[in-house]
Amino acid sequence: MRILVACGNGSGTSLMLRKTVEKAMKKQNLKITQIHQTAVSEGKNTAKNFDAVFTPVNFVSMFDRAKNDYGVTVIGIKNVMSEQEVTKAIEENEFKTKFYK
Repeated sequence: MRILVACGNGSGTSLMLRKTVEKAMKKQNLKITQIHQTAVSEGKNTAKNFDAVFTPVNFVSMFDRAKNDYGVTVIGIKNVMSEQEVTKAIEENEFKTKFYK
């Protein structure tokens, strides 16, 4: 599974969210083949190359094109350090059935 993690500048918040996503995916035995963190300005143009995007909730709309035109799963996270929130989002978006058939 290819995951993009994006925030405003592509450094602090996205790094914290990346680590949280990696932990949550590992605990659910979901393999990440590629994970990339970036700024939203770059990410909105490259998101089509990924299966899922994790981003703070205030940036979700920036990925509407990737979601609508390319079928990318876009997930907004309120607390980027909350493994519980990320795990819930993974389950609600049915990653196991969607990406691991």
